[in-house]
Parts: sequence; C-alpha cells; structure tokens
Amino acid sequence: MMYSFTEEAVITGDIDRIWAVATDVARWSEWDPHEEKSRIDGPFAAGTKGWVKPKGAPAGPFTITDVRAGSSWTSQAGIPFGKLRGHRTYEALGDGTVRVAERVEVHGPFGPLFRLVWEKGMRADMPRTFEALEKEALRRE
Repeated sequence: MMYSFTEEAVITGDIDRIWAVATDVARWSEWDPHEEKSRIDGPFAAGTKGWVKPKGAPAGPFTITDVRAGSSWTSQAGIPFGKLRGHRTYEALGDGTVRVAERVEVHGPFGPLFRLVWEKGMRADMPRTFEALEKEALRRE
C-alpha cells in the first residue's frame, strides 16, 4: 500500500546555487521554515545517513538513497510498519528559473493516517520552503 503527493514551483536563480543550498543539510534550519534541526553524517551521497526534526512532526533519522548531482535526490525514513520516501527534483528552465518539486511517498498501512494528520501541513509548508530556497540561494550569490 502506498500513498503519495507532489508539490512543485518555479523559482528564480542559478541551478548550481539552488542545488548547493538544498543539499547543505546542516544549514536547513537557517532558511527552511519547515525544519527545526538537521544534520548529515557524511558526504551528500547515496548511503549517507542524517537526522532531521521537522516543525510539528517527530524527529528521526533518514538515509539518502539516490543522488543525481545537480538534478535530483531521494531520501528514505522509517515509520511504523513502513517507510517515508521523499524525491526532490531541480530542473533549469533556461531563463534564469528552476522548476523545483518534491514527491512524498508513504509506504505501508499508515498512509491513510498520514494523509489525515500530516499531509495538509506538509503540503502547506512546501511552497514556503520553495520560496525560502529561492531567497537563500539569491542571498548566497
């Protein structure tokens, strides 16, 4: 059993700078309104583990499962009787903008509960995260 949803936005900025900000796990809480604390225990690469405390949700470990430098990355976290998978993509549109997207998948029997309890807040936070990513990437120029 799997439940998923995707949010996306087009933001202004250089894709390399946006990628650098988005993958700087240790600094997420400095700019992302969704994250309270975060860390990564090694290089930003498949197999590396990290830890995150989102606002309004329990803290926990995650593992980066796939990285395609400059274009996408995927992470996975355990939840009771299943897993939570996030896939993020970054696509330069050639006009100084970048399409950013995040797909969230809930695998296991907690999909319906996740949908009722956490999806609304998580979806509401995503546009704010995309906007904050744009601002931070521009600030780091």
